[in-house]
Amino acid sequence: MLLISHGKVYTMEGEPLEGADVLVAEGRIQAVGQGLEAPPTARRIDAAGCHVLPGLVDAHTHLGIWEEGSGLKGAFGNEDPDPVTPHLRALDAINPQDESFQWAREGGVTTVANGPGSGNVIGGQCCVMKTAGQCVDDMLMLPYAAMKCAFGENPLSTHGDKGRSPATRMAVAATLREWLDRAFEYDRKLGTTLDGTSPRPERDRKLEAMLPVVRGQVPLKAHAHRSDDILTAVRIAQEFGVRLTLDHCSEGHLIASELAHAGFPAIVGPFAFVGKSKSELRHRSLETPVALWRAGVKVAITTDATVVPPQYLALSAALACREGLPETEALRAITLGAAEILGVADRVGSLAAGKDADIAIFDRHPFDGRARVMATLVRGALVHGGHA
Repeated sequence: MLLISHGKVYTMEGEPLEGADVLVAEGRIQAVGQGLEAPPTARRIDAAGCHVLPGLVDAHTHLGIWEEGSGLKGAFGNEDPDPVTPHLRALDAINPQDESFQWAREGGVTTVANGPGSGNVIGGQCCVMKTAGQCVDDMLMLPYAAMKCAFGENPLSTHGDKGRSPATRMAVAATLREWLDRAFEYDRKLGTTLDGTSPRPERDRKLEAMLPVVRGQVPLKAHAHRSDDILTAVRIAQEFGVRLTLDHCSEGHLIASELAHAGFPAIVGPFAFVGKSKSELRHRSLETPVALWRAGVKVAITTDATVVPPQYLALSAALACREGLPETEALRAITLGAAEILGVADRVGSLAAGKDADIAIFDRHPFDGRARVMATLVRGALVHGGHA
């Protein structure tokens, strides 16, 4: 048992609690409140003067897939030259010993969505995982949380620049439509097999991997920067009736009302600490999450680590707060709001009894540029700093 005491506790389910405690046992939060008691044998962390938050959630990363300090030899996120690879699983490429996981823990980030890159129209299966552990299988929360797809410059440069399809935005969209059509037909044939009216179709691992998408079990996780690409992703999702998250959404502020009407969530970033490395980032802005939130879009903020190192997730949210995103909303965008978009809010994103004891303790408000994470806990285990 562990008692974190006397901190300013941000439950994310109500107003912050001054001088409050968090009681942890068997990897889960047992209670949150003031004046909690624990047995004399319990470990203790005195959080007086500190800010106690749920472990931060980054809804779009590539940790341990693009390995730090390895250059191109450590870049394993895109399978070239096939533009359609839904059968690939990010979890098979993740190196949990990569330094980026340590950096995440140092920044209080305890949960990430981790996935393939954006070089292919359909890139493969993203997972949701903890940032602490020796074995990927033990770190997983959702082994298949979303299907990565991509629009714009990245698939066009990966394939069109090498003389193969897709070479145009039209072909990117057509390729995605073709494979959604094929997946729906494959699912239909499997259904008729079950009722005995036709033989089972030959197994196709690519189409099999697309079944959770067409059955509405997981969303398409759409890499899209430019406003026209964002709206193409929306158009296709509405056409096929599938779920969707709009990842990066760099020009989302230009079409905020349209995106609010569509109703899909946006995972915005990176918008800080990096330059505009390609033409479709010309209109990238710190105001994007603010404009989307004001329009009524559900927003999470991402570092796109390793593009921006994961320890700067809180600072990214702080910059959005500076531009006008209310403090509570900016915190939600890297905690409970991000967890809701990823489908793991029943376990993480807030400090409440029964949830995983993933906790970040900052020595001052996390949006203060001088703030340090004094302790990070994952499932109640101290994985960075502190003493207990």
